[in-house]
Amino acid sequence: MRTIAPVKISVVVPAYNEEKLIAASLRSIQAALPAFTRLGWETEIIVCDNNSSDRTADLARTGGARVVSEPVNQISRARNTGAAAAEGDWLIFIDADSYPSVELFGDIAAKIQTGGCIGGGATVRLDEAEFWGRVLMRFWNGISRARRWMAGSCIFCEAAAFRQLGGFSVELFASEEIDFSQRLKRLARQTHRRVIILDRHSLVTSARKMRLYSRGEYIRFLAHTVLTGGRTLRKRSACVPWYDGRR
Repeated sequence: MRTIAPVKISVVVPAYNEEKLIAASLRSIQAALPAFTRLGWETEIIVCDNNSSDRTADLARTGGARVVSEPVNQISRARNTGAAAAEGDWLIFIDADSYPSVELFGDIAAKIQTGGCIGGGATVRLDEAEFWGRVLMRFWNGISRARRWMAGSCIFCEAAAFRQLGGFSVELFASEEIDFSQRLKRLARQTHRRVIILDRHSLVTSARKMRLYSRGEYIRFLAHTVLTGGRTLRKRSACVPWYDGRR
């Protein structure tokens, strides 16, 4: 591992009506930041309030985050707006219902220190162990590692590379992380660097969508997406599990 100059890490958290979970998420992020500060690196947390109608912004400020606003309700725009306000050399995107550990952030720091990594993600583990949720996560984690697709709940990327790529596509209302993964991999090949999926310490994320939406709803969404050649992903109204407001 080569020695690099101290860097600044910006943790960006997109949040839409997340008053139930954002405080716990920010506590986890704060507890994980020593993975960077013990290296002499600076850190900041930015929450992008994506047009919330609840106490998300107030709770974020109380949790030690700088809050910026994005009025258009879209995950891509929220992440991009948060990234635009970030001062860090590296960006880490963590969803407001997710809980990173100091060990996971330590693994990210180690990859940054190698100098050969342009970005990546992590495997994911649900905070509640329902059988079909575990099966789904095992399936996703296998694809994620094989294809180097980053789960949207945990993405890290060199800020310069993120801006070179133009951030997340605002044409997509879902699966924007897969589109970004593909574009980042192409840039990695051009610059002789790597995109890495970390799997030693998975990101813990909320299983609430498993409770709030039925398997039938997910199957219909996936079927419609396949049958329309992905056009569903370009319509907010069709991406119900992300935008209908169930919390």
